[in-house]
Amino acid sequence: MALAISPLLILVLSTTVLAMASTHHDFKETKMSMYMHDFTAGPNITDITVAGIAGKLWVFNQFGTIYVNDDSLTEGPSRNSTAVGRAQGFAVTASLDGRNALSLMSFVFTNKKYNGSTIEVQGCYKQYERSTEVPVVSGTGKFRFARGYVIFETYFFDIPSGYSIIRCNITVQHY
Repeated sequence: MALAISPLLILVLSTTVLAMASTHHDFKETKMSMYMHDFTAGPNITDITVAGIAGKLWVFNQFGTIYVNDDSLTEGPSRNSTAVGRAQGFAVTASLDGRNALSLMSFVFTNKKYNGSTIEVQGCYKQYERSTEVPVVSGTGKFRFARGYVIFETYFFDIPSGYSIIRCNITVQHY
């Protein structure tokens, strides 16, 4: 009986190893840096509050506030720099003290190299930190099965005009 099981066990194990080897792919790593232009006021608004707690101010640091963004992404910090895509998503101020937001964002690429591809970002955005890291949870097109992180760094912030520039340093592994 033991002899009859051994060949069967060897067959099952070898089939499993072959199946695993045929589905293994090497991940590529891509690092890129771009600039997100965010307008919370003025005629070119790209980040707007859409909901909040009744009777409270609907501002970015008020618990429960939801805001939506569609910000341009450029190669350099100038608004006139070459466009690479859009950062589209929403955030909810998710901490009672207003310091953290749950952010869900799609980096939608329109440049020649990655046109039509996306990188999906989801996680805790620390609103009062000069730099914060948020995980990359997925992607499409050239970034299919992406995983990694984005480090958002405040490059420029002008309170009176409601304009900020955020450097996005992205590191992803993908097929």
